[in-house]
Amino acid sequence: MTDMTADNRSRPQAADHTHAPLPAEAPAAEEHQQHPIKLYLVVWGSLFVLSALSYFVDYAGLQGYLRWSLILLFMMLKAGLIVAVFMHIAWERLALTYAILLPPLAVLVFTALMVFESEYTLLTRMTFFGAGP
Repeated sequence: MTDMTADNRSRPQAADHTHAPLPAEAPAAEEHQQHPIKLYLVVWGSLFVLSALSYFVDYAGLQGYLRWSLILLFMMLKAGLIVAVFMHIAWERLALTYAILLPPLAVLVFTALMVFESEYTLLTRMTFFGAGP
């Protein structure tokens, strides 16, 4: 038996290509990750519900900050679902996610700061310069 084992080691072995396809033979569909259709249906249903709630805010006749806060909240939730699932950001690397999501978040924070600053500026102008003619 030792002669046979030594003989097998000295002979070149034939390559076995039956298990692994050559790169040219690999179908293109295997390169991409397939997500279950249920995920897309749940997101589509959630978008439908959020849109219905957004329309209900107008139907209920809500006014003022409550109305605009709810509309903006529903808008941001819908945009977040679309970006995360349909634009596949949920499956991207964390660095790319931060590169895409942090700039709009910074714009929102700076806009909120400007709104608070504008009220202070208006109060200061009214105090020192008067109401005008």
